[in-house]
Amino acid sequence: MESVPDLTKSMYVDFNGYPCVRLLNLTGEIGCSNPGRDKVVAPVVRYKNVNEISKPSAVLVSLDEFLELFDSKCFSLSQDSLQIKSSQKLNLRLIKASTISGTQLYAMFQPKLLKGSGMMWRAYNFPVFLLSEDGTQLVQEVAMKNEKKKNDYTEDVVEFDSVMQTTKSGTHDSESCLQEQTCFPLGGYSVWSSLPPINDSSSNQSKPILLTVASMDSASFFRDKSLGAESPISGLISLLAAVDSLSHVNGLDDFGKQLVFSVFTGEAWGYLGSRRFLFELDLQSDAVNGLNSSLIETVMEIGSVGKGFSKGNSTFFAHTAGVSSATSETLNALKRARDSLESKNIMVSSASTSNPGIPPSSLMAFLKKNPSTSGMVLEDFDTAFADRFYHSHLDDMSSINSSAIVAAASLVARTLYILASDDKNLSSTALDAINVNASLVEELMGCLLDCEPGLSCELVKSYIVPTSQCPSHYVGVILGEPSSNPYLGYVDDVSRFIWNFLADRTSSSMENVSSDCSKDCSNKGGVCIKAETDGKGVCAISTTRYVPAYSTRLNYESGTWNVLPSDSSDPMGMVDPIWTESNWDTIGLRVYTVQDPTFDRLVLLAGIAITVMAYLAIVLTRAYIAKVLKRD
Repeated sequence: MESVPDLTKSMYVDFNGYPCVRLLNLTGEIGCSNPGRDKVVAPVVRYKNVNEISKPSAVLVSLDEFLELFDSKCFSLSQDSLQIKSSQKLNLRLIKASTISGTQLYAMFQPKLLKGSGMMWRAYNFPVFLLSEDGTQLVQEVAMKNEKKKNDYTEDVVEFDSVMQTTKSGTHDSESCLQEQTCFPLGGYSVWSSLPPINDSSSNQSKPILLTVASMDSASFFRDKSLGAESPISGLISLLAAVDSLSHVNGLDDFGKQLVFSVFTGEAWGYLGSRRFLFELDLQSDAVNGLNSSLIETVMEIGSVGKGFSKGNSTFFAHTAGVSSATSETLNALKRARDSLESKNIMVSSASTSNPGIPPSSLMAFLKKNPSTSGMVLEDFDTAFADRFYHSHLDDMSSINSSAIVAAASLVARTLYILASDDKNLSSTALDAINVNASLVEELMGCLLDCEPGLSCELVKSYIVPTSQCPSHYVGVILGEPSSNPYLGYVDDVSRFIWNFLADRTSSSMENVSSDCSKDCSNKGGVCIKAETDGKGVCAISTTRYVPAYSTRLNYESGTWNVLPSDSSDPMGMVDPIWTESNWDTIGLRVYTVQDPTFDRLVLLAGIAITVMAYLAIVLTRAYIAKVLKRD
């Protein structure tokens, strides 16, 4: 060892885990945090030895033992309603439990999906981590190592560093933590784009708007493990693929209706993106320049479509809000699009009338704003939600099928073309020219739903420089002052990629302007695409914008966030919980070896005894020597 860092590295082993963090709203808090201001440290043992524990310990719990732990009468956490749903996808996670038989425990277990448990919406005053595969193996080895040296004076411990600022400061709701600046609002940046681009300088912007929307964020008990493959990313990928297919079609400028695509974030936390989008439309802010809410004729939402493939058939259901001529027109266009496809294994039908209305979706925000809004939600289920891994880290790429996403994208693209053209005698040749790129769908799935290649895939890297490889679709927090032209360091990887992708696919080239991004680009109404990759970018005409996504009851002023009074004209705002996320310094896990305190005390006592004996020996020796010398 040549340095202190080398010594530290040999003593401490850091390992990776996905944390559950502290979230707050107006009435309280959910999620996880260390119980106090300090790190939690505990030795690792396995659950089978739990009855032999006499001190605070980290307990390794298997799948079969999980329910036994939480159903234990001596376990003081209120988890009576937890139910376990079998799954073959296993990982370890760490929790600090409350009390078992008067002994504080820290538990490590391999969880199955807690279907319908509501576990995500409860508050836990202990740290919780979902471990990586390497972390799982390390902790298992540590537990077995502790068993082998049961009577030894050393033991291996896990250190949980998950101290939340809101816990330290005692701010236990959103309003107080925003005042004390110990938290940030949940939020991010939605993206919208028009095809073809909207001429902002034109006074004649009277084309009816066909608005197609999808969501880009999911939620999970573990902050950075929110993939949401089926719900909602399958819908997002379908939208991107539909835009790509329509971008190769000529003549869209001549159509009587305007295609607009919007991808919202924050939808998993009270529809933050769609509500803020509508709020900005009311304000006619720069973020929605070129749009007019009164011109929105139909809202088509692409929901969960990744499971719509069974026994060789892709089946989708159109959920509509009310009955109107525009809704009927949309349904007719959808069925016409279905008939135009070569494959006869793609089926679409209206949702059952026995369960009227729409499922939870962004369209709800539009209907709350204007109940007469014409809209449709395309889903892969009829009367019952089909995603059993919803809001779970298990909702990954294995949950969906690329063929279903391609089929949904094909339906959406052709439906939009039929509606935009408004041609009752549209030739089949025109529709046959609209084809979805199946390879693009598969590439997007690999980029947005897996760590290999993840956000390091060639497609994403052709547009942005990602900050991480593994994707996560947790909304995150909004930093700095919200803006339609935000500092890109405050915009997450997925939002930046979607902005660049949509701007590229919906763009038209600029005349008499250099291809790279110069001053002439923005001055002539252009946008700069791929600027992150080479510092130059590509200048093009595109109506693609960021829209801040955060609670409509929050206001940013002079560097601080303030909670606004509820407004009766905003029914969704009146029940808005105003979600925030606690700040923290660091979050991490590590393993190291410590000596038993009893052994330390014995060493201390032995040292004291030796010191006393040495002192007595010196005194006696000096007295003896003095006596001998005096005799001489």
